[in-house]
Amino acid sequence: MEEYAREPCPYRIVDDCGGAFAMGCIGGGVFQAIKGFRNAPSGFNRRLLGSLTAIKSRSPIIAGNFAVWGGMFSTIDCTLVHFRKKEDPWNSIISGAATGGILAARNGVPAMIGSAVIGGVLLALIEGVGIMFTRISAEQFRNPTPPTDDPSVLGDPNQQQMSSTPPSTFAFGQSGQNYQ
Repeated sequence: MEEYAREPCPYRIVDDCGGAFAMGCIGGGVFQAIKGFRNAPSGFNRRLLGSLTAIKSRSPIIAGNFAVWGGMFSTIDCTLVHFRKKEDPWNSIISGAATGGILAARNGVPAMIGSAVIGGVLLALIEGVGIMFTRISAEQFRNPTPPTDDPSVLGDPNQQQMSSTPPSTFAFGQSGQNYQ
């Protein structure tokens, strides 16, 4: 399953890192806006100021964390593409597991294993859903099966008739009796 819309491998790392930063910035901004609004003192102006303060202080950190994850994921993915010489869902699954494990290395081996399992399962679910949607959407692009030609409908002279009686005599499946 080739992905033609993506950049070639060395440039993919920078592209994915920037895309992950943008997602983290937008998602973190929305989340921190809600969190800052809820945790601020009462009064609309104070809540608005608390929301903006939370966005300015936390959103860049979340965006940076997303960028690190996206950059590491793409680096491992490109490395696997280079060594395995093919692009398939297994590269993404292994990259997700390895990224989760590496980023949790400071918390010890049990945390690394747990994060690796979660990263691998998450990427397996994402790849599985992608494959499912690809197969579902591919149905509409299949060529229709051609109709089978029935020689009796075409009037083929080589085709012999079953009986010399007209078709109306077989209206109820009785041989030779007409019930009209």
